Amino acid sequence: MTIEPVHVVGGGLAGSEASWQIAQAGVPVILHEMRPVRGTDAHKTEGLAELVCSNSFRSDDAETNAVGVLHAEMRLANSLIMASGDANQVPAGGALAVDRDGFSDAVTAKLEAHPLITIVREEVSGLPPVEWGKTIIATGPLTAPSLAEAIAAETGADALAFFDAIAPIVHFDTIDMDVAWFQSRYDKVGPGGTGKDYVNCPMDKAQYDAFIAALLEGGKTEFKQWEGTPYFDGCLPIEVMAERGPETLRHGPMKPMGLTNAHNPSVKAYAVVQLRQDNALGTLYNMVGFQTKLKHGEQVRIFRTIPGLENAEFARLGGLHRNTYINSPTLLDGTLQLKSRPGLRFAGQITGCEGYVESAAIGLLAGRFAAAERLEQQPALPPVTTAFGALLGHITGGHISSDDEPGKRSFQPMNVNFGLFPPLEPGTKLRPDDFEGRFRGKDKSIAKKKALSARALADCRAWLGASPRAEAAE
Repeated sequence: MTIEPVHVVGGGLAGSEASWQIAQAGVPVILHEMRPVRGTDAHKTEGLAELVCSNSFRSDDAETNAVGVLHAEMRLANSLIMASGDANQVPAGGALAVDRDGFSDAVTAKLEAHPLITIVREEVSGLPPVEWGKTIIATGPLTAPSLAEAIAAETGADALAFFDAIAPIVHFDTIDMDVAWFQSRYDKVGPGGTGKDYVNCPMDKAQYDAFIAALLEGGKTEFKQWEGTPYFDGCLPIEVMAERGPETLRHGPMKPMGLTNAHNPSVKAYAVVQLRQDNALGTLYNMVGFQTKLKHGEQVRIFRTIPGLENAEFARLGGLHRNTYINSPTLLDGTLQLKSRPGLRFAGQITGCEGYVESAAIGLLAGRFAAAERLEQQPALPPVTTAFGALLGHITGGHISSDDEPGKRSFQPMNVNFGLFPPLEPGTKLRPDDFEGRFRGKDKSIAKKKALSARALADCRAWLGASPRAEAAE
C-alpha cells in the first residue's frame, strides 16, 4: 500500500519534531522551510530548529519542575529535539542548555538523512492546498505575512493575534486568603458567575504609593528592533499607566470601588489588585490588567509586595512581545486539527504555547496524530495527567472565557506548569514510608510536585505503551 506523505510547513523546533515523529512511524514527510529563500528578522542561519533567543531548555528536574517532566516525557517518546539537545549540552547547573549551532546542525543532519523525509526550501505563501491532504502548519511566532493573512482569512479576523499582552498568572494555592477575599465588583453575578468570581488583594495609601514608585523605578525589557512598539489603549503595560500619573492605576485596574474587605469590612481599601480564575481546574489565577514590560526578576520582587501575594508562586510572568498565534480553543479540535478544515493541523508556538520545549512537544503530538491518521488509525490522546496532556488541554480548551468582557480574547500562550495538571486524587500519599510526621509549607509543596510528576511519567509510559512506538532518535 502506498502511503501518501504528510506535509509540514515550518522547520523550527515544532516542525522538525513533527517531521521526525511522522517519519519514524513509517509515513513519508515533505518538510517546507522558507529559509534561505525568505529570511526573517530574527533568524541568522539556514539551519532547521535554529534557536533565535536563549539557548536554554530550562529546568531538567523531572521530579519537582513541570518543564523537567515534559523533558522526560519527550525522551520517552524518542524526541529528536531532546536527543539533539542532550547530545549538545553545555554546562548550566540544573538546566538543559545547548550549543545552539551544534544543536541545529544535529537536527538538520538527522532530518536530511532520513529516507522518508524530503526537505523543500520554499515559502508557502498561502494556506496549504487542499490536495496536500494531511498538513501541519508549524510556522511559529515569525510566520510570514502572506501566510498569516491566509490563516486569518480562514479562521476569522479576530482569531489571529500578532502581539501578546500578557498578565502574570499565580498558583492559587500560594495566595494568602487570610488577607485576600473572593468578591466580584458590586457583587455582580455575570454569565456563569457567582458574585464571588475574583480574588481581591487590598492596599492602603502607603502601600499603593510604594507600589507605584516601585513600578516606575523597576527595570524594564525593551522591544526587539523588529517588533516595533505595540502599545494599544486596551493593553497598556501597568508601568506605562503609572507614568501617566500616580492615580491612573487606582482609577483603572486597581480601582477599589464596589468591593468590601471580608476580613475588615469597616476599612475601605485605597486600591485593590484583582485576580481572575484562568483555567477550568481553578488552580491558576491571572492578575487582571497587569500586562507589563518589567523584567521577570523585578516582577517577582514588586508583585510580592502586594498584600496577599507575599509568597506567591508564578506560573507565568507578564510581558508584551511579538507572537503570532491563533485562538486555538475556538479553532482546533482535541487533536490540533482545524475544525473548519479537517486534515489541517497546527503545531508549536502558533497554537498558543510558550517555550522551545513546549513548541517541540506540541509538534511531537501533531506529528503522531497525523501519522496515525495516514496509517488509518485513531489518534491516541495523551492522558490529561501527563505534561503532554496538560499542555494539549490548555491549548484546546483549558482556559476560562472572559464572560464579563464580551468579545475580549481570553486565551493567551503559556509555558507548561503544574497548575495545568489535574489535582492529585483524594487520598494520594505524599509521604515516603520512612518519613514520620507531617509535611508543612515548602516541604508539602515539593512533595505534591513529586507526586504529580510520578503520576505523569507513569501515565505517559502507559500511553506510549499503548501507542505505536517510534524507534530511538540516537
